[in-house]
Amino acid sequence: MSKLIKIDEEYKNWISKLSESFRISQLRASIRVNAEMLRFYWALGRDIVELKVESKWGDGIIKAISQDLQQALPDVKGFSITNINYIRRFYSIYSQLDTICPQVGGKLENADKAICPQAGGKLENADEFISQQLEAELFSVPWGHHKVIIDKYHSSPQKALFYVRKTIQHNWSRSVLLNFVGTDLYEREGKAITNFASTLPALQSDLAQEMTKDPYNFDFLAITEHYREKELKDALVQNITNFLLELGTGFAFVGREYRLQIGQVEKFIDMLFYNLNLRCYVVVEIKVKEFDSDNVGQLGTYIAAVNHTMKRPEDNPTVGLLICKTKDNVLAQYALESSNQPIGISEYELTKLYPSHFKGTLPSIEDIENELKDDLSC
Repeated sequence: MSKLIKIDEEYKNWISKLSESFRISQLRASIRVNAEMLRFYWALGRDIVELKVESKWGDGIIKAISQDLQQALPDVKGFSITNINYIRRFYSIYSQLDTICPQVGGKLENADKAICPQAGGKLENADEFISQQLEAELFSVPWGHHKVIIDKYHSSPQKALFYVRKTIQHNWSRSVLLNFVGTDLYEREGKAITNFASTLPALQSDLAQEMTKDPYNFDFLAITEHYREKELKDALVQNITNFLLELGTGFAFVGREYRLQIGQVEKFIDMLFYNLNLRCYVVVEIKVKEFDSDNVGQLGTYIAAVNHTMKRPEDNPTVGLLICKTKDNVLAQYALESSNQPIGISEYELTKLYPSHFKGTLPSIEDIENELKDDLSC
């Protein structure tokens, strides 16, 4: 560090801006490099598939391609046999997505779909074989993420694309992606029974529905088979980072057993959150038993109280989420029809339950402290 940067604030700020600008340039360059590499992978995968290389040159052709490309490009990584097989699957998965390609003077339909295959294509014209939307999505996700998705959803293009889009939407790291690919998020997202369509404006209703899951996966908890409601709630608070991850993007934790003064009566919300995407409070009630219609009335009261006492003019209407052990879907739907408050009802799953006696085999902090005291007194 120079003496000048220590004594001249203007110079120091200039160097700081240059450093930040360079980092941004590096990031942009890495994104471009990733996109170009994936464009090449797409083209290579297409050629392997379209040319039917195994039929044409035999079963050992992937090994030969790997060896010959590594010899021709010794300074380039990514041509191992394993990676070339990933490249082939990368193309095979997403090229299955249906597309109606526009003819001359024709009208493009189903624009959200993906591939426009053409016969007799060449490696250098890979961008002619993929729609602009899919190109923007596929080529902006790191290759390591793609391999995780390919491993799990190689036989389901729609699911694979779902996780590509989620990665982009939430800027998932590879470790976060790994957390979700094993939890059937595709099947669970937006599946809660709700009355959002009839109680919220259209845009907020869609966003609120997408926010929900059914069931919620609480496998990150370690509790015993015969757990109580308080034990489950305590465990969720102790694992709040994982709970927020399971709830989804945009949730900020406000508090547990959040006190509400309603007239002359005190009431306590199980958990209160604020969702930055929806710009509203979210009241969460946890029930370890089967859903009961009375739960909707209780939750609706809490929602109304938050709207009256906490909601600011710029906030959207408060939303309620009831997460219970099990539910009868018909009863839940009827109960929601009786409420004018926006409420979603979901179940939760707990598969990692320990036997009740397991807890007793581990000493508590108090037990350890008492044992130490006894030792010291001897």
